[in-house]
Amino acid sequence: MTPRRLTPWLLATLGFLAAVGPFATDMYLASFTEIARDLGGTAASVQLTLTAFLLGIGAGQLVLGPVSDRRGRRPVLVTALAVFAASSIALVFSPSLPVFIALRLVQGFSGAAGIVVSRAVAVDLSTGDTAVRALSLMAMVGGLGPLLAPPIGGAIAELANWQVVLGVLAAIAVVMLVLAAFVVPESLPPAQRHTGGFAALAGRFRALLTDRAFVGGMLAFATGFGAMMAYIAASPFVGQVVLRMSPFAYALAFAAGAIALVLSNSLNARIAPKVGPGRMLVIGVVMIAASALALTVLASTATLQIASFIVCAFVLTGGTGFTMSNASALALARADEARGSGAALLGASQFLVGAVVSPLVGLWGEHTAVPMAVIALAFAVLALAAAAWTVRTR
Repeated sequence: MTPRRLTPWLLATLGFLAAVGPFATDMYLASFTEIARDLGGTAASVQLTLTAFLLGIGAGQLVLGPVSDRRGRRPVLVTALAVFAASSIALVFSPSLPVFIALRLVQGFSGAAGIVVSRAVAVDLSTGDTAVRALSLMAMVGGLGPLLAPPIGGAIAELANWQVVLGVLAAIAVVMLVLAAFVVPESLPPAQRHTGGFAALAGRFRALLTDRAFVGGMLAFATGFGAMMAYIAASPFVGQVVLRMSPFAYALAFAAGAIALVLSNSLNARIAPKVGPGRMLVIGVVMIAASALALTVLASTATLQIASFIVCAFVLTGGTGFTMSNASALALARADEARGSGAALLGASQFLVGAVVSPLVGLWGEHTAVPMAVIALAFAVLALAAAAWTVRTR
């Protein structure tokens, strides 16, 4: 029988599985320069490994979310995470950068299930305002990924090589597979599953993409992430090359931003059900815009320092926590029984934006923070507009 409530243990597990993206991106950021040296790449080419993963995880959600609406949550989640674990192990033995990039694409596609299916399970077992609380608590647990991954990756990079860093990631992938197999129940009863082929799937996507409130929430969700992704993709080079931080010091600084993500989602879980997700969304995008503007001024005037870099990152990632939790809750409230498809569109838009942002911040080289700041500001402005649209069309 399908359980109809979220237990704390299940919620923690779903949050951990949804952290597949942060673990697979943040853990090896401190090893970028070493990977570039060992595999014969440049800063921009190594950032393509991040782009490949983000393209894979975006496309994977578009496929795996709707498939879970039709086949059920558990089969899709367990099968995909088995592929994710296998590709994570294979990455440790990559002989060249092209092979590394190809495996990252597979890793991203399969790992997408951890995000899209976990989000769908949480909303399946939630009702009304409890959905935003569930998604916020999931994001809070998932925030341990960007909190723990950088210092773990940075510490390992100080003591060993990038292969060891990816070996630890592979071990985490195996743990995710075990938890998915033994903890996550089936949350979508057979009677609620969709039938039909491509035409039915296209119809569900079309219905969602013509819903103005859903689209507004999706755009706020994706552009808010785009601003944070500009920081994530460029921060290894800004921190270690521009500001001359050691890999471990950079990892600790990056973790400070992750703490803001955890705190904002914890606070949001308490406040949003009372004041409404619309107001919390506005607070989030304003925080993103303010921090991105400060970064732009500091970077363009060559006055960016380690302390100001960390403060701006803290505010930016905290604002992203408010933005993404509330935007996703507002959007998925419009998805009714097509929550897998709705979660797929949210996740795909998020990571496809990330895939575009990642190479852009490296086009001007690794000795300036200006591209990171300007791109973050551009997406912050878009997030402000999307949030205003969402609030008006609710």
